[in-house]
Amino acid sequence: MIGRMRKEYASLRRRPFLAPVWILSIGAIIALAMAAWAFQAATTTIVVVTRHADKAADGTDDPPLSPAGIERATRLAALVGGGPEFGINAIFVTQYRRTNETARPLATATQVPVITLKDDDLAGLEDRITHEFRGKRVLVVAHSDSVPEIVKRLGGAREVPEIAATEYGTVYVIAIPRWNRPTVLRLSLP
Repeated sequence: MIGRMRKEYASLRRRPFLAPVWILSIGAIIALAMAAWAFQAATTTIVVVTRHADKAADGTDDPPLSPAGIERATRLAALVGGGPEFGINAIFVTQYRRTNETARPLATATQVPVITLKDDDLAGLEDRITHEFRGKRVLVVAHSDSVPEIVKRLGGAREVPEIAATEYGTVYVIAIPRWNRPTVLRLSLP
């Protein structure tokens, strides 16, 4: 009986000592899991926003691209095509022919499907980019009146210059990090 009591007493003495070790171990495992999740979730979404390429003056409401516009669309595809590891993951265009034709060389070269949204559905565009394509690279081909608004919405920029009727080469690159403010870079595509 005394031997059995000594064993129980010895085990009682060790338990309080081992409890903090187990609690610290479990806490360290939880902290490592949270750190791994935070590292994996710290993605940046890259959005390239541009106006459609040069349109032909054919007098219709939905003109095609001019020869200069076709050339500009090809240069845009070469600029952002980058291959499977570094290229565009999604392409958004409006319902108009000129935006589709601007995106076509890139879509053909990369086999990325083109997503068509109405030109006035800026909230839907923003929602799809920030939720469905988080951490991806997205191209948006829009119009002179909607490009500044898209850049304001996605990039948080207060002032975005208007795009002139004859200006076709302006490209905005917006980096949207998961836990920081977006940044905007403005480029001119020749």
